[in-house]
Amino acid sequence: MTAPVDMVEIWRGEMLESVHRGHGVVCDQNGDVVHAWGDPDAMIYPRSSCKMIQALPLLESGAGAHLTTEQLALSCASHQGAAIHTDRVAAWLKDLGMSDSDFRCGPQWPADRDANKKLIRAYEEPCQIHNNCSGKHAGFLTLNKHLGGGPDYEKVDHPVQMAGKAAFEETTGETSPGYGIDGCSAPNHACTVTGLARSMAAFASADTGGDLRQQSMVKLRDAMMAYPELVAGETRACTELMRATGGKVAIKTGAEGVFIAIIPSLKMGVALKIVDGTTRASEAAMAAILVKLGVLDAAHPATIARMTPQLKNWRGTVTGFSRPAAALT
Repeated sequence: MTAPVDMVEIWRGEMLESVHRGHGVVCDQNGDVVHAWGDPDAMIYPRSSCKMIQALPLLESGAGAHLTTEQLALSCASHQGAAIHTDRVAAWLKDLGMSDSDFRCGPQWPADRDANKKLIRAYEEPCQIHNNCSGKHAGFLTLNKHLGGGPDYEKVDHPVQMAGKAAFEETTGETSPGYGIDGCSAPNHACTVTGLARSMAAFASADTGGDLRQQSMVKLRDAMMAYPELVAGETRACTELMRATGGKVAIKTGAEGVFIAIIPSLKMGVALKIVDGTTRASEAAMAAILVKLGVLDAAHPATIARMTPQLKNWRGTVTGFSRPAAALT
């Protein structure tokens, strides 16, 4: 097993204070590795970075044929719980003839400040619709209604999750060795970093003239690129970096330092994992890789904010900086 490599450095004054290490892979349209850092075969949980894979059965089954592009973007989202997210999910539930109680993702305080403060001022508690995964779960409910499954759609042996696992293993080209339960209660199947990059490359190289799977992949990746604000939210790396690429790359974070990118123009997929699970490092590493591949401008403010930001204390004094390690540059 190859050790993880240094990916991101944190400097304070003249001294290197911290280093984030990780694994990364870029795959081409054939599923072959064209760039690798650390151990390409490191086994990981992709967490929320694989939501577009979990959404594939929604389209392939025909259950989502009537869904809008915005709803498809939400099905791949880890959103902020802002009104632009929750209003749309609420309308989706209404169209299904369902309510918040049909969700199995659990309530979550919204990360969006305005939405958070609104609940606090009203002395209200968050609902499941505020959960960052409620769009994905609305997709699960849509598929479940089509399949006629039982209410506990989040269980690993439920037809909804079995369909998701099949899509996951087929697109990664691997048999998953097991699963963990994600923050939203759905199973999250393990794969290698290469497997995840291979799946993203399949999304990147999919064509509208291809088979049903390819057509479904195109719709999901294009929805993400068309509505980056629904995939994450204002101030979030996924949203701002997608905008910085001119809407030409689909980018998605996952918990514990996972990040993916789908690059249709290059027919390439990217996956990375920061071993200490730090988000600031996964954002910086992904920005550096996208710059290296020529699809992100290093001088764009959104890139600088993630890849080479100044570090400031509470008084606004510059105390240091963060930058990609030599392996990425």
